[in-house]
Amino acid sequence: MSGPLIVQSDKTVLLEIDHPQAAQARAALAPFAELERAPEHIHTYRITPLALWNARAAGHDAEQVVDVLESFSRFPVPQSLLIDVAETMSRYGRVRLQSHPAHGLILESSEVPILEELSRHKKIGAMLGARIDEHSFAVAPSERGRLKQELLKANWPAEDLAGYVDGESHPISLKEEGWSLRDYQSYAADSFWAGGSGVVVLPCGSGKTLVGAAAMARAQATTLILVTNTVAGRQWREELLKRTSLTANEIGEYSGEKKEIKPVTIATYQVVTRKTKGEYRALELFDSRDWGLIIYDEVHLLPAPVFRMTSDLQSRRRLGLTATLVREDGMESDVFSLIGPKRYDAPWKELEAAGYIATADCVEVRVDMNFDERMAYATATARDRYRVAATAQGKMHAVDKLLELHHGQQALVIGAYIDQLSALGEHLGAPVIDGRTSTKRRQKLFDEFRSGALPTLVVSKVANFSIDLPEAALAIQVSGTFGSRQEEAQRLGRLLRPKADGREAAFYALVARDSLDASYAVHRQRFLAEQGYSYRLIDAVDL
Repeated sequence: MSGPLIVQSDKTVLLEIDHPQAAQARAALAPFAELERAPEHIHTYRITPLALWNARAAGHDAEQVVDVLESFSRFPVPQSLLIDVAETMSRYGRVRLQSHPAHGLILESSEVPILEELSRHKKIGAMLGARIDEHSFAVAPSERGRLKQELLKANWPAEDLAGYVDGESHPISLKEEGWSLRDYQSYAADSFWAGGSGVVVLPCGSGKTLVGAAAMARAQATTLILVTNTVAGRQWREELLKRTSLTANEIGEYSGEKKEIKPVTIATYQVVTRKTKGEYRALELFDSRDWGLIIYDEVHLLPAPVFRMTSDLQSRRRLGLTATLVREDGMESDVFSLIGPKRYDAPWKELEAAGYIATADCVEVRVDMNFDERMAYATATARDRYRVAATAQGKMHAVDKLLELHHGQQALVIGAYIDQLSALGEHLGAPVIDGRTSTKRRQKLFDEFRSGALPTLVVSKVANFSIDLPEAALAIQVSGTFGSRQEEAQRLGRLLRPKADGREAAFYALVARDSLDASYAVHRQRFLAEQGYSYRLIDAVDL
């Protein structure tokens, strides 16, 4: 054996990235293993139950997983691990949710002991209705989502076969003039439709909106689209008008500015989760039409209240779209149980090789804190230390040097701290977009940047998601939300739409040396490392 993997009994898998078969092994591992660490030469993956259940729901069986491990492993794979993989995957689908002509919804299993165990579970037992026979319990339809959450926690992930209501029909078709779905977009839409509900994972810039449009054309039904902000919602609207048969009169906006409910309604998460007098008034939005399809854009960001509301929407087809399912709060399992399992996942580097997304040069620039900053850092509370490092003055000088190095290129300067961004905006003579910027001004500034009229734009995390800036090829990240891997992926994603002239994108992360900033940077880069990206490290003094 001379493969690139070392498979260990603690369910960790080591991948030698310089091995000739490394790329092939990484792609084969992706459906059922999660990257934990990614230094230069050896990457560490972990085989988790959730990853194995996602793989099982996507049609992979234990035999295929075992074959991958044995085919690429340098040493014999521990027998105990192979048995554990088979047993873990076998747990998926041994309990099932089914529709029933007399009882509406039932939980069933061909194994009576499993049902006995679940009926005695404190939380699950309380959700079960009358026992129908030894193999099934009645379940209230309103408990469908919460029950799946609790079954997952109990290590009995349910296969939801209860089906979906068709919802109110509405004609939607894809326009065919001048464009067509790419093969992976078509396959992603087909995989979602075959499963009924679930998540499609595609890199930023690869056309997730078009997958959503294709799903809508398959559903031929009224559709509710949930998005991160109003600007993203309006980009969805423009894309649907351009790519589908929908007219302006058929698409409504439900946001802080408008309250339109139409056959296709685009709503922001913020409005949906807003409380008025202790109530989620936007539940009226969910109840206002017989939706046939609900699309969750950037599904990894779903706020907890939307998760809870989703329990009432389990009878609708649900499509989650995201560039990464990584959540720092560990709530990936809620996405699995409430939206559905991962149905399609395209490796970033594969799409890059095919020319569907731009190539990117990722560079970490190390900056020194000055004496006063080092003293402030040394004496700061644990809560304030990251802010001191992340806002080091040396970063402003590094931004100047990078803009000089890339003279003539449009640049996004991205950060997390408003004071830092305001100072940078003033220093660079560039406008700043943050949470306080009105939707109208945001759209105006993004339009000016897209047209080339605005050379530099300073943005906060409001621009992390769903903002389409096709020709952006340079981003300088001055600070981030601690060690957030999904934020790093989303920020690089702002640059990944293929450029008209084919040029490479450049993504710089400015990091204060000898600080929490550097520690968080390592964590932030893990997801991108899993996708095959690597960061060059340079010193700010060498710019």
